[in-house]
Amino acid sequence: MTQLAFPSSEIAAFAAVSDIQTAELYTRQLTKSHYENFSVISLLLPKHLKQDFCNVYAFCRTADDLGDEIKNPHQALDCLERFKQQTRACYAGSVHTAVFVALSETIKRHSIPIEPFIDLIDAFEQDQRITRYDTFAQLLDYCRRSADPVGRLVLYMSGYRDEERQKLSDKTCSALQLANFWQDVRRDKLDLNRIYIPRESMQQFGVLEDQIAQFRFDDNFRKMMEFEVQRTESMFDEGAKLLPMLNSQIRPQISLFTQGGRAILQAIRNQNFDTLTSRPSLSKWQKGRLVSAAFARYIVSSLGFGGNR
Repeated sequence: MTQLAFPSSEIAAFAAVSDIQTAELYTRQLTKSHYENFSVISLLLPKHLKQDFCNVYAFCRTADDLGDEIKNPHQALDCLERFKQQTRACYAGSVHTAVFVALSETIKRHSIPIEPFIDLIDAFEQDQRITRYDTFAQLLDYCRRSADPVGRLVLYMSGYRDEERQKLSDKTCSALQLANFWQDVRRDKLDLNRIYIPRESMQQFGVLEDQIAQFRFDDNFRKMMEFEVQRTESMFDEGAKLLPMLNSQIRPQISLFTQGGRAILQAIRNQNFDTLTSRPSLSKWQKGRLVSAAFARYIVSSLGFGGNR
């Protein structure tokens, strides 16, 4: 078998481990090193789910890095295929590396099916092959595999398996992915040569790919981005129906993700929908405010005033 060159951050993930304690320590450290505000956000998670969240995050982070950190698309595809094989092996009872030794325990604890994990890898593989999208429907299909599985994994770990909650979660997760796309138009083109804005939207508003490549902001781009932000906001509105259907322990965490996505859309509005010349972002104060509000809701619900428990 050809020896694959992994990013330095992935070497530990693919090294064999001998015990579950070492594997779980690795996933906790990986999560803490990547996850913004982890020490505060982790307070919002039920204690019994913290390790499971770290295990799932480690899987997602590793797959994402294999897709984005390896600059050669052919090599990235080779690495992702190997990761997919290890995912299937995990479900067959064969685990050797830190990510899968830890993840296997989460899978067994919550009876999680393999599909969300395979869908995520498929999305990262698609990024190596497809860098433009003709229609919004095609983009949503990508979100179905790149974002929606994460929400479904959270639901599985929280004890929810019904289709109604899954569909509402999908709305929120796709909206989060879209918000990130609109925020990162400049970065995606500059660093990855990817444009996630559908060509049908560009044609509708008279925006050319050359304009995006040259980062030229004008009124056509502003109107197009305003259109995308508005329909993404509508998806957040639909997905918000999920929150009252969650128990009070997990609701503040999910609400925080939703409010973070809405805050990104507001940041785009605040700079007049110009995501070409600079990337809209949230200040530390804004992030802290979001976390503080979520933490306040957590305290209220933990005292027994959270409604659906």
